[in-house]
Amino acid sequence: MNARDRDHDVVLLGATGFVGRFTAEHLARTAPPDTRIAIAGRSRPRLEQLARELGVDWPVLEVDTSDDDDVARLAGSTAVLATTVGPYLRYGVGVIAACARAGTSYADLAGESIFVARSIEENHHVAGASGARIVHSCGFDSIPSDLGVGLGHARAGGGPIAAAVVRVRSARGGVSGGTIDSLRQQAVEAGRDEKSRRIVGDPYALTPGPTRRAPFANRGGWQRDRASGSWQAPFVMGGYNQQVVQRSNYLTGWGYGQLMQYREVVMTGPGARGAARAVALVAGTTALVGAMSFPPTRSILDRVLPAPGSGPGEEAIARGRFALDIDIHPVDGEPVRTRIEAPFDPGYGGTGVMLGQTALSLARDELPPHAGVLTPMVVFGDALADRLRAQGFTISSRPLR
Repeated sequence: MNARDRDHDVVLLGATGFVGRFTAEHLARTAPPDTRIAIAGRSRPRLEQLARELGVDWPVLEVDTSDDDDVARLAGSTAVLATTVGPYLRYGVGVIAACARAGTSYADLAGESIFVARSIEENHHVAGASGARIVHSCGFDSIPSDLGVGLGHARAGGGPIAAAVVRVRSARGGVSGGTIDSLRQQAVEAGRDEKSRRIVGDPYALTPGPTRRAPFANRGGWQRDRASGSWQAPFVMGGYNQQVVQRSNYLTGWGYGQLMQYREVVMTGPGARGAARAVALVAGTTALVGAMSFPPTRSILDRVLPAPGSGPGEEAIARGRFALDIDIHPVDGEPVRTRIEAPFDPGYGGTGVMLGQTALSLARDELPPHAGVLTPMVVFGDALADRLRAQGFTISSRPLR
């Protein structure tokens, strides 16, 4: 595909939504002036208002994602399509299929195992033939985990990994209605179908699976980290992030090794307070997932949790930040720690930066000649790390001693 044959370099679909607006603002500030950007969504008036607020003269494209012809025209008009329109199980299936057929590169914020597994099954070979790079999970889920493991693996010498541990040191920020709705839709789908339930719980759900499988190390309880003295609890998105990291592992010929132990934890602090926070986090996560799984309790949650399109206030988002340590323990050699941190709310400002930079990288960077349904590490690697550093992220690797 010659990108100059398309009308646009990048189209941002869902630009007027809560996260879409952050992404659009970031693109308006940072995209090179010659980048041909358009914004798309259901409402032309809202898109035109956003363009005025941003002070840009980007084209606005009114699109109905349930109309296959509309979506096909959109995919064919651009070199790259980035979308924030979720839940992706409901709104993303046709968009990806159109991009895969048209040879259009694609980026989203999906954290839905069932959706991504379906995307791989239906689109990987089509996209491979057309030259499209389909890249899911280009926000806080799952760029820090995927990029951190890949960069740490390279720094550790590139050999098999015995264990990879992602520690969320801090993650201050709010939860959006869109995120809640994605959890809701996945719970509904898993409740209907045994195959979907297996996908959610399988660390290798996004790969054909290795010949030998390491046990799933992201255990459900809290524990004390002996090295730091801090208590820790499993990170709620650790299971999904592991699936993405294992797909990177598979796509690189099991370069991390087939028996890598992987887990993600949230550090809750030392002493009795840290222990109490860890217990509360495990209990709250378990209760939320359980309540989402049953229609009567799900209907109660629907009345109290944020609605799609809503999110926290500007002041809460402005206070946001996150920091993660990704520790790689190779089979042979010294362990390595990669630190990824940024002064952004992980779910909004930070995710808007990450999605915006992945879209720009797809449109403008010389990337490896891969195509298909891929992962952030496999497509971008150091190119994305450099872009994020330029936007205020700290990404560094050092020996862990």
